Amino acid sequence: MLEFFHSLNALLMIGLPIALGALFVRRLKVEWRLFLVGAVTFLASQVLHIPFNAFVLAPLLAHFDLSVLQVGFPLVVTAVAAGLSAGVFEEGARYLTYRFWLRKERSWREGLMFGLGHGGAEAIIFGAIAAYGLIQAIALQGADLSSIVSPDQVTQAAAQLEAYWSMSWYASLLGAVERVFALTIQISLALLVMQAFTRKQVRWGVAAVLWHTLIDAVAVFAMPTWGAYITEGLMAVAAMISLVIILKLRSSLHEPRTPDSEPMTELPRSVSPAPLTEIKDITKEQIEDSRFM
Repeated sequence: MLEFFHSLNALLMIGLPIALGALFVRRLKVEWRLFLVGAVTFLASQVLHIPFNAFVLAPLLAHFDLSVLQVGFPLVVTAVAAGLSAGVFEEGARYLTYRFWLRKERSWREGLMFGLGHGGAEAIIFGAIAAYGLIQAIALQGADLSSIVSPDQVTQAAAQLEAYWSMSWYASLLGAVERVFALTIQISLALLVMQAFTRKQVRWGVAAVLWHTLIDAVAVFAMPTWGAYITEGLMAVAAMISLVIILKLRSSLHEPRTPDSEPMTELPRSVSPAPLTEIKDITKEQIEDSRFM
């Protein structure tokens, strides 16, 4: 039975952004192209983000003896640093995409689809990782781990397998739940960055970086401190705030006019007033007669 829920978890992570994309295309009349642009933007941000974390941020934190395994102030610094790194690289990539690629896409609907693509690519990648982990866990059931991993890793691998197959069914679905929250957050961030162009104020881009930093920092700090359930609860709060941001920004972004909403600047030729005919001399008798017609 647990295999089913692990499979469902991976399927939801992969299928949810695609299903939402199809809904947006049908109901909001936006293009799949925006979803793909968002996905490419996320992948491009990670090309620099991952190496920066591995070769700059991690050695820097290690130099100051800061680790996520240390509670208190060291964990706070690590969480803020990791959150700021994600905020700068991902929102910076979004800003550059709006600046040089999506130069005309400035409507609320287009921002929704772009943000969905960004968060959707992340969800699909994590879903693929979850599916791969399930396949590995199934393959290793009952296997002799000493013939697969080194002797010093047998105990750790056995403990990981035991934890994987002994978790509750609802715990196995936490990944999919988290992706729902993350998609909402990513869409709000895409709309915040768009404001930097529609309002011509860079501070909206800075606000997106700070919002992203805060959310990621809270997640990094909460997971080792309070556990997965409280962390997901905090992410649910962040998602609700993000939903409010999305709805508030709907009225502030320009929506493209439909043909029916274009203002009428002149009368159509077919209904233009006909020219007055020339009035000839009218006698007094004709005027008197017209009173009884």
